[in-house]
Amino acid sequence: MSDQSAVGGRDEPATGTDEHAELLSELDSHDLAFALDMVEASDADAFAFDADADPGEVFPQSVASGGPTPTGVICWTRIDPDAFDPETSLAFQIATDDSFDDVVYDGIVTDDERIEAHDYTVKIDLDGRLSPDTEYAYRFVYDDTASRTGYCQTLPRPDDSPDAVRFAVLTCQNYLNGYFPALHYVAEEDVDFIVHLGDFIYESDDGHFKGLGSYDYPGRELSLPSGYDRVRTLRDYRYLHRTYRTDEFLQEALESHTLIAGWDDHEMVNDIYWDHRTDAPAGDHPRGDDPEFMSELVADAMHAWWEYMPARVDYDPTGESLQDRFELWRKLEFGDLLSLAMTDERLFRDPPREAIPTVDNVGPHREPPGRTMLGEKQRDWLIETLTTDDRLWTVWADEVLTMPFRLGSGPLSVYPVQGGWDGYTRERQRISEAVADADVDNYITLTGDMHCYIAGYKQTSYPGRVSGGTGVAQGERIGVEFMTPATTSLNAAEALHLTRGWRGTLTEPLLSKLVTGMNPHIEFFDSHNWGYSVVEFTREDCTYVSYAVDKTVDSPDADREVVGAYRVPEGVVNLEDVTDQYQA
Repeated sequence: MSDQSAVGGRDEPATGTDEHAELLSELDSHDLAFALDMVEASDADAFAFDADADPGEVFPQSVASGGPTPTGVICWTRIDPDAFDPETSLAFQIATDDSFDDVVYDGIVTDDERIEAHDYTVKIDLDGRLSPDTEYAYRFVYDDTASRTGYCQTLPRPDDSPDAVRFAVLTCQNYLNGYFPALHYVAEEDVDFIVHLGDFIYESDDGHFKGLGSYDYPGRELSLPSGYDRVRTLRDYRYLHRTYRTDEFLQEALESHTLIAGWDDHEMVNDIYWDHRTDAPAGDHPRGDDPEFMSELVADAMHAWWEYMPARVDYDPTGESLQDRFELWRKLEFGDLLSLAMTDERLFRDPPREAIPTVDNVGPHREPPGRTMLGEKQRDWLIETLTTDDRLWTVWADEVLTMPFRLGSGPLSVYPVQGGWDGYTRERQRISEAVADADVDNYITLTGDMHCYIAGYKQTSYPGRVSGGTGVAQGERIGVEFMTPATTSLNAAEALHLTRGWRGTLTEPLLSKLVTGMNPHIEFFDSHNWGYSVVEFTREDCTYVSYAVDKTVDSPDADREVVGAYRVPEGVVNLEDVTDQYQA
């Protein structure tokens, strides 16, 4: 029985033993892409290259780094199959300077079989070989060709005292629904790390996740190897990851900064959840109600994600359930300045509730007992992490909106964000009460998924039945939530064809005022733009700056502007609007 079945509070036990075994069998059949070992090069020729050679011909997805620790990172690349030769060794160098005069570690990879087996991707784990809180340059060399130079950053030691840490926060980058110039600006940002909250790819080639207000983007065509318009095979997932990673601006961002990666649903299947009747994943897919097929599909999705993401995620091949094997949820420590908790809110969650939850059935008093988004083990870990950490800032990188989001007033209200925490209010309340009881200072949540900009207050309760009954007063403020917008994915205004011309000019301020009026805990809302955010933590404050970048232009010169900027002073749960300071 899985974690979810154990805590689900079902009247009947899960009956999907066979399907559950099938999923584990599918995972067992996958040879996951772990980091490869390197050996010392016999001579310097392994690192020689032609300075005029085109890196893109040998390394078409360029390079990336991720999984930072105080003494290492994971460096990643992919060799073009047409350039691959089993007799040729792949060389790697990392140095303190981008001229590579001070190389601190190098070697060659000779395991050609494993490179070929994993779609020609390569990961090198440098944990234990680098110095804390240091930036390095790295490159791969293959067949007399050097990759473009990547830059990576290690974490401070747990007992170090950094003055500041800056994150570029990204989410929801639909290749078919716009260009990625926002990622060019991310590459140029002076940040320490990229935090990606998920939806790195979308599992469709037909614009399934575009709306009536979307436009066509020349050069953004996709064609899945399976011939279907939604993913069906490992080859489909690999194709999507490969194609997304050919985007020059995405490559720039990953070359420039070390990635801290989570996932949301589209890395696998839209609106994926755990079906306790079959003890298997389910979701919005033409075969989403077929447990055997979905078990195989999710195993394929994880396989491809593991190949293409330089992520440091624990995997236990002996686990008795899928949730026991993959622990996407983890904590990163940035000296004594902040801790960052990453969670997995897809593989553990209960099925969604009503399509449009109303004010009468959203609150904990109406929600069936035992519903969970995190699962018992992960929820207990998160609560302990948030309530016992002694760093200055406690940060939760959360995939979906944690605050209530209401449209309407009183009995005419609806809570339309089905995939967010409005569908899991008992568990949300349990986490909030634990944070409040522990008197956690400087509590910040970084959120994505909803394709808009939000700055608001996390509270112990909110007016209306969403907090447990009518007449509930505004609760105690316990923290602040910052939502980063989609890079390109469909937002509410685009779906209604309101993003261009006079419609956008008229409706943008109107919708913002309506949403903040209906949700007093939300200070700032915008659903008309796309881009990214930069969040900085210092000894004095936390600052959130949200940028809009024109996704309709495939150019590094695409228009960029600050949509909103907010400051949270250390020790005070208060949002200060500092937008004017960043727009000047």
